[in-house]
Amino acid sequence: MRRIGIWIAVGGLLLSTAACGGGDGGADATAPKSQSLSVGFVAEPANLDFTATEGAAIPQALLVNVYEGLVKLDQDGKIVPLLAEKWDVSADRKTYTFTLRKNVKFSSGAPFTADDVVFSLDRVKTDWKLKIKAQFDVVDKVEKKDDSTAVVTLKRPSNGFLYSMATRLGAMFSRTGVADLANKPVGTGPYVLGSWRRGDSIQLNANPSYWGTKPALSSITLKYFKDATAMNNALLTSGIDVISSVQAPESLQQFADPNRFETIEGTTNGEVVLSMNNSRAPFNDKKARQAVRYAIDHKALLDTAWAGRGQLIGSMVPPTDPWYEDRTGDYPYDPAKAKELLGGKTLNVKMRIPNLPYAVNSAQVVKSQLAQVGINAEIEPLEFPARWLDVVFKQGDYDLSIINHVEPRDMGIFADKSYYFRYDNPEFGKLLAAADEGTEQQQTDDLKKAAKLLSDDAAADWLFLFPNLIVAKKGVTGLPKNAIAEAFDFTGLAKQ
Repeated sequence: MRRIGIWIAVGGLLLSTAACGGGDGGADATAPKSQSLSVGFVAEPANLDFTATEGAAIPQALLVNVYEGLVKLDQDGKIVPLLAEKWDVSADRKTYTFTLRKNVKFSSGAPFTADDVVFSLDRVKTDWKLKIKAQFDVVDKVEKKDDSTAVVTLKRPSNGFLYSMATRLGAMFSRTGVADLANKPVGTGPYVLGSWRRGDSIQLNANPSYWGTKPALSSITLKYFKDATAMNNALLTSGIDVISSVQAPESLQQFADPNRFETIEGTTNGEVVLSMNNSRAPFNDKKARQAVRYAIDHKALLDTAWAGRGQLIGSMVPPTDPWYEDRTGDYPYDPAKAKELLGGKTLNVKMRIPNLPYAVNSAQVVKSQLAQVGINAEIEPLEFPARWLDVVFKQGDYDLSIINHVEPRDMGIFADKSYYFRYDNPEFGKLLAAADEGTEQQQTDDLKKAAKLLSDDAAADWLFLFPNLIVAKKGVTGLPKNAIAEAFDFTGLAKQ
């Protein structure tokens, strides 16, 4: 949501079954032999409007591929030009002048100009429904200098503004293309929506009028699976060409034949979070939250739940961020300490989790480990995304949950006391504000302090950093090794 990305692809959450392939309607004539590719996913989007719907599934499918921003993140997390050829920043760090590419058109045929930049960025404040739109509160005004130049003026210097522009917040929309965002996306990207078979697949077709390098593939089908075994079997039987994210790492041995398959292992910024409801008993008591952290043997959990794949981090900061510090030593596995903090009490709690493999597997281990210290957790899987988003994310009706927060640089979600963690510490918000406005070094220093504060408060527990595990048929090229942005970038995919 907000890669709840959680995402996950929501508010930071992470948050594909019929024959694969698909037609080549709308395909660029230069695409070789109308080649198509089918990629397996979990967590199908509820709709296609990522301005009003939480979760990572929509930007995962559409961002960069259908919708483009002025800038984007490359595989190393660096901000690079996209619809903007370049940008200049004023000496006081409050004015950004973007020089736009010329001759860019939306898939509807409408030209892309600075008017669309003004429209799109203003719309974040007026029409977006997501909590992450608060990242643009720093924007004072957006103006058109001429058709190819847009100027954004900030209320104060902000280290996070340009990075936010590389997320879904910076997506460019046509002034005449927002009537039905849930079903009919209109973007400038290399692909357009071909068809959507709800409960089964989304087909993207090559955009014949794309301004940049034309896609090598005429169509890509995103196939959605509720079951990891079914997705694995689809790849084994050529029902799909790629598993976008392996849902059962122990199954990788099935794809060990190098003549048939290739496995790609990289990193993500997806923190698998053991969420605690800070606003109600028992986890409105810091000692109870700390007891949970001491009760978890994170290495054993990772080995058991996710075959040892991934990385222990101990915080809401992945190693790809400059302010990362290894905080796994803050709460070492210590059941005796956990019992001491609980004062001999027995707690009965409800663990409401998404019905996704990593969450289900992790929940079983967490339940067992918590039971050893006197915390009895009843596991209740909820259908993801709809039920989990409603019950846990929106209503905050839970004690514990487990979700992969995949959105980049999303530690700020803890500054919102209405966010589903219900964490409320004004000092944390002050550190974030100082980090955003200060120098680059001050940003790093303050965000390290913020991460430590979250850890000390046991605002949540961080089980592990989700790995990027992709398996593909031999001959598929251009797959992204790292998943550190919201999008699954199809733009470089090809078949040999």
